[in-house]
Amino acid sequence: MVRGTTGTPAHRESGLTEPTFAGILRTGLPGFLREGLLPVGAFYLGLRLGGLAVGIGAATAASVAIYLLERRAGRDGLLVRLSLGFVLVQGVVGIAADSTTVYLAQPVILTAAWGVAFAASVPLGRPLAGALACAWYPFPRWFRETPQFKRVFGVESLVWGAYFLARSGIRLMALLQGSLESFLLIVFVTGFPAMLVLMAWSIRYAMRELDEPDESGTLQGWSSASAS
Repeated sequence: MVRGTTGTPAHRESGLTEPTFAGILRTGLPGFLREGLLPVGAFYLGLRLGGLAVGIGAATAASVAIYLLERRAGRDGLLVRLSLGFVLVQGVVGIAADSTTVYLAQPVILTAAWGVAFAASVPLGRPLAGALACAWYPFPRWFRETPQFKRVFGVESLVWGAYFLARSGIRLMALLQGSLESFLLIVFVTGFPAMLVLMAWSIRYAMRELDEPDESGTLQGWSSASAS
């Protein structure tokens, strides 16, 4: 652990708490559950009660509510706004096409695009997993520029990219060949449980690897990321 000049851990000097697996998970998991489960559940319930338009309206309303909750919590970032914008476009396209398949296919295609983006971010030196990790823990800017940070989150970006591409392919096949219920089951299985496992691995991998010495032998460490 990197310490301050007075022998105090650097994270205490900066006012940040020492990162822990449980603490990071508590920070990001509630939002993940809201965004991953509520819109899909609202759509299915609305679809069964009142048809496609009601289902789309219910899912859109749930997404808007999540957006407002995120804003109230001070997380009105670019990703949150982009997510809301996509939901609104998705609803308009689904109603215009009057097709459940068209409506549900759009996030499947977006998932594939995310997979490509995660993979492409690695050779660009801006691993997307690292950018998103900052919403779970406030890494300072200087630490994000270190080779160690880019290496660790570069690996995670490739893993997440492969997952998103695989998930997109599986969901597309289920959408085109199965029933709505089977598709929604696939959405759940390839969504929450799989992502929870992957998130747990990502947190533990980052905490372990960021506390390893870098290529020069310097122990910058995860804990030093909390130094300003």
